[in-house]
Amino acid sequence: QVQLVESGGGLVQPGGSLRLSCVASGSINLYHMAWYRQAPGAQRELVATITSGGSTNYVDSVKGRFTASRDNAKNTVYLQMNSLKPEDTGVYYCHVAGSWYWGQGTQVTVSL
Repeated sequence: QVQLVESGGGLVQPGGSLRLSCVASGSINLYHMAWYRQAPGAQRELVATITSGGSTNYVDSVKGRFTASRDNAKNTVYLQMNSLKPEDTGVYYCHVAGSWYWGQGTQVTVSL
């Protein structure tokens, strides 16, 4: 069983940046990982994926602004979020792709 703990969320003004971290309780070397977000009243949506080899994909709305990365030695994945917009507001979740493993989420609020 893998436990995931996200951190790094907060309140930021439009145009600002945040870096989310997701620390796993065990090795994630072989896992594809994903970041999801859920805005108030909306369904959870896929934001970014990063394969075990480090290849990334993003939803169109965050391309060029968000960057997913991973440090397998630290059992950690990251989501660097730049040029944040109010529509990026939501709870961000870390997920082991194709599994039942989810983190508890970290709140990101983009507002003046």
